[in-house]
Formats: sequence, structure tokens, C-alpha cells
Amino acid sequence: MHAVVIDEGQLRWQERPDPRVGDHDLLVAVKAAGVNGADLMQRRGLYPAPPGSPCDVPGLEMAGEVVSAGPRVTGFAPGDRVMALVGGGAQATLATVDEAHALAVPATLPWPEAGGFMEAFATAFDALFGQARLALGERLLVTGAAGGVGCAAVQLAALAGAHVVAAVRGAERRGAVAELGAAEVVGPAEVAVRGPYDVVLELVGAASLPSALEALATTGRVVVIGVGSGAKLEIDLLQLMSRRARVFASTLRARSRDEKASLIAALGAHVVPPLADGRLRVPVSQTFPLREAEIAYERFAGGGKFGKIVLVA
Repeated sequence: MHAVVIDEGQLRWQERPDPRVGDHDLLVAVKAAGVNGADLMQRRGLYPAPPGSPCDVPGLEMAGEVVSAGPRVTGFAPGDRVMALVGGGAQATLATVDEAHALAVPATLPWPEAGGFMEAFATAFDALFGQARLALGERLLVTGAAGGVGCAAVQLAALAGAHVVAAVRGAERRGAVAELGAAEVVGPAEVAVRGPYDVVLELVGAASLPSALEALATTGRVVVIGVGSGAKLEIDLLQLMSRRARVFASTLRARSRDEKASLIAALGAHVVPPLADGRLRVPVSQTFPLREAEIAYERFAGGGKFGKIVLVA
């Protein structure tokens, strides 16, 4: 097989041995693989792959056709179309995934959208409903709402009956975010005056969070997912105490097999059906061939995108 390989901070397109298939694994011919902020962090040496995943082949999500299956696989067979969450190794022509971390691709979903689905929607679903317990009628702020996770969060929350306020820096992307279901789309400078917010999904980081905290409702919850604008800031603890607020933070990559399997099962039950019938979608900003990962990473780092950057075979 060929793979995108991190070599002293550079991305190389190299030939590698085909991955070994475990008892519960699927060997997948990759058709599309999303690019995420975690990949850029791994390239910089800041986000290593968990044990058992390739240490130098990035990629946390992919979609493709099953080539073969381990002897204990029960849910999939060669030829099936799957989309999957992996600990690494997705940006290659072949990848393995535990069958418990894979879902069937809806017939209506093109490969680039399937390849960009899993990480963004799993992250957003877990943060909103698994941690913050977002409820019908609550006010949600999504910062950095035009990115992959932001687009997923806006749609999931709107579908669940929340009032979504989406913060988007570039005015040219605000209309597209509104079409995803956001009730209000604002610039970062307007965040504080549009509160209060019952839940904040913080996808930007240190530069964004103070404004959100200023507008947090009593018993409000904050889930920190992204730190692209910085990871350190000073927080007024008295402000949190007076509002009986809760702050969560999360990553998916290092979770146990069972934790990931439970989340994937929830996606299959609650998210894939509206994805299949068009109530949810995976906006794809641009696609690039797998061998052009360097260009794709540069485009991702440059910002200003709406939705996902996806590598395609």
C-alpha cells in the first residue's frame, strides 16, 4: 500500500507494508479520509497516536470498501461500504478498523462526505449530548462554527430543538452556516451581547472563551474541544461559581475500545438515519488526492473554510 507518512515534520507519500488484520478488524480500501486539526498537531509532535495505531501515518477518519475481515467479524463482509473512526492510519490506500468503530455508508452519501463524517460528527455528538446534556429549547453557542465539527454541531443541535447561535469570523461564510440551521450567525465580537447561553461548544480556544464565559447562563455548561487560538488563559473562578457553571474538555482518540464502540453505536442509531435522508449533511470545502496531503494540510491551516477538507483516493 501507499500512505501519507510523517517524516521529521514533513509529509511523504511512501510505500508501506499492508496493515495486519486482527480478529475483529476490517481491512478497508480507503476511498476518502478527512483532515482534522489533530493531524496537524500530530505532524508537529504534539498529539501522538495511541498504542496499536500507526505512529507516523496520520488520519482519524476514513471511508472505503471492505477488502477482507477478521475471523471474528460478524457485522460486515468484503465489498461493504463503511465509514470509520480510527486511532491513526486513515490517510493511506489501505487501513484497518475495529468493526465496532465502523458504520455502513448510506447509499445516498458520496465518498468525500462519508470520509469526512465520523470524526466531526462523533466529536460534536459526544460533546453536546454525552457531556453537556444539551436539551430541547436551550440556547447553544458554537464558536468556530464554519469548521467541520462546528458544521456538525450546528446541525445536530438544531435537529434536537436547541436555539443555535453560531460564531463565524468570516462574513462570507455566515450565510452557509445559517442554512445548516443556526438561528443566529454572528461575528466573534457579538458573542457576549447575544447571550445568555445554556451550553457553549468552544472550538476556537483561548482567544474565544472569555467572551463566551461572560455570557454564560446560570448552570451553564462549557465543552472545550478546540484550542487553535491558544490553550492557556486566565479564568475568573468567582464568575464560574456565581453561575454554578461547569467546564468540560474532551478528546476522542485515546478512549478505550468500548467507549468508542458505544459512541459509534449511538451515531448509528441517532445520526446516520437523518444523514441518510438528507436532514443532516457533511459540507466538504475541498478535496485533494491522498498523495497531495501536504497541500491539503496547508489549506486546512490557512483557515477560512466551510466544512471539511478531505483526501480522496
